[in-house]
Amino acid sequence: MSAAEGNDEAWTVARLLAWTRDYLQRQEIESPRLCAEILLAHAMRCERLRLFTCYDQVPGADVRTAFRELVKQAATGRPIAYLTGTKEFFSLTFEVTPDVLIPRPETEILVERTIALVRKSPDTLRSLLDLGTGSGCIVISLAKHLPRVRLAAGDISEAALIVARRNAERHGVTKQIDFHRGDLFEPWSRADSKHSAFDVIVCNPPYIGTVNAPVEADVKDYEPHTALFAGPAGLDVIRRVLDQAPARLNTGGHLLLELAFDQADAIRGLLNSTYWQDVVTYRDAAGHERVLHIRRTAAEHAQVA
Repeated sequence: MSAAEGNDEAWTVARLLAWTRDYLQRQEIESPRLCAEILLAHAMRCERLRLFTCYDQVPGADVRTAFRELVKQAATGRPIAYLTGTKEFFSLTFEVTPDVLIPRPETEILVERTIALVRKSPDTLRSLLDLGTGSGCIVISLAKHLPRVRLAAGDISEAALIVARRNAERHGVTKQIDFHRGDLFEPWSRADSKHSAFDVIVCNPPYIGTVNAPVEADVKDYEPHTALFAGPAGLDVIRRVLDQAPARLNTGGHLLLELAFDQADAIRGLLNSTYWQDVVTYRDAAGHERVLHIRRTAAEHAQVA
């Protein structure tokens, strides 16, 4: 694009998109056409769909300059969501920064199943905790669909919580969600904690292994490692959640946990039947077991590990 700026042919929206698609494709960037559209819409400060109505428009020099810089960074592998500062999730737009994990489509399964679960038993499932909330995409999506549920969310990262709170304000659900900073259940283990047990706990934990786990460069090089990696097999945080959750769930309460595509069998082997029953998994579009759903039994002596 920069090398051809002197070309007599006008740099219309259509031409910018075509050139950028081909360029990003040569750089082996995934979904080059979509990336080009997202970046140009961001530079033009418009909705992506609006591009399709102005193919013949010639953006100003300032827009082309901003777009050129975005494309240059995208070609290095920097995630598009971090370049634009936003990501769509569950039909909502969320702010994202390098302090938070970029929301994935697979995580929408967790949200969908939780909404369906709570709507089946609205009189008994009235409180919910989101562990490791990150951008807040899970708990905020739940707040939009479950306005009568008492919601709480926590994260070990204060920087992530700042983003989550801004997203809650953006979507008008600030008053519905009680945000706290701490390691897993620590904020709800304090003596001054207003609520210590919940009817539902949801969690998208770090679950990538540090040994022999294939990780794409744009993930490993840019997204926060504390939200990605969890020990050699990726099970360290999941093991802690399974051990500690019984003490923070009401009897008969539900835990829904996202997991890697190949972890279901290993995680089933970690379940203590004294505290967990009714094991179910939900599959993603590729057929992988992606979300684990279990219930807390009536055991009276659940302890935090």
